[in-house]
Amino acid sequence: MRKKENIETIYTAALKIFAKFGYQKATVEDIAKTMNMTKGNLYLYVKNKKALYRETVSWALQKWQFRVATAVDRETDVKRRFEVMCFKAVEYLSQDDHLRRVLIHDPEIFPMFPEKDPFEEINQNSVLMIKTILEQGIEEKAFRKVNTERVSEIIFLIYKMFIIRTYIKRETEFMQQVFAETVELVTHGLFMESPLMGVEKTGT
Repeated sequence: MRKKENIETIYTAALKIFAKFGYQKATVEDIAKTMNMTKGNLYLYVKNKKALYRETVSWALQKWQFRVATAVDRETDVKRRFEVMCFKAVEYLSQDDHLRRVLIHDPEIFPMFPEKDPFEEINQNSVLMIKTILEQGIEEKAFRKVNTERVSEIIFLIYKMFIIRTYIKRETEFMQQVFAETVELVTHGLFMESPLMGVEKTGT
């Protein structure tokens, strides 16, 4: 069999085993058996268990990212694009049981404040998705002007907090109750509009 035709099949099988046992307890033999392969045959495709784990998780995270990007691209209205991005990104793990269980076994895949992000390049692509939508909204005058670099990082931090508390710490019911309110707060703000807003007060 050829690598290009089978590598996703290998990642799919590996994700199931890593989800079931976690990285430490999972073995290359376990993964090979689920595919009716020998361990030696599997090593034709991957260097070792550590490399297979990293490649598998990278593949799973990119699938998550692609699903969100596809949903966003179906929308034309920039406000709707932002809302779809928020909700699709958070709800994905409710549908991908294997990736969710891998994250529970290994929260360092998605750390809140990492000294070193093991999947920094993938996560930066998510930040870029947010930034692109913010820039579109500002250009179309649908969003107020903000520092898109910083605000996209802030939004991604909020997003990570919801992922961690909903799926890793398993505070599902509470987080479901507040997520929609958080998106509402981010998109509509807290202050009521006032003719004095943005006008510097002067002494009399």
